[in-house]
Amino acid sequence: MNKNYETVFIINPVLSEKQVEDTVKKYTDVLNTNKVKIICNESLGFKELAYPIGNKNSGFFHLFQYETEKIDLVSKLETELKRDRSILRYLTVSLCKDAIEYNERRAKGEFKKKKEK
Repeated sequence: MNKNYETVFIINPVLSEKQVEDTVKKYTDVLNTNKVKIICNESLGFKELAYPIGNKNSGFFHLFQYETEKIDLVSKLETELKRDRSILRYLTVSLCKDAIEYNERRAKGEFKKKKEK
């Protein structure tokens, strides 16, 4: 039985664009190596943090949504994220069917705000 997960992590803002790309690629490779079906691999952009983390007030946010039947994969991924000094914070959640449907609709652009003229 496959389960759906979503992992969001914040990358240190002092890294160069290339270093950020390399960090994301590292975790994409971890998922691909474990034959995980990646549903969404999306940069959420550079954002201000609600509170400082390690004297940093901003960071690069990245989202992975994936499907796997390997329960231990999430703990492997989180161990890698925990050890990586370029990661400020991360959070993994298990998605229910409503969240999966919402994410599919968001990916299609249904919730983008229309600009008023």
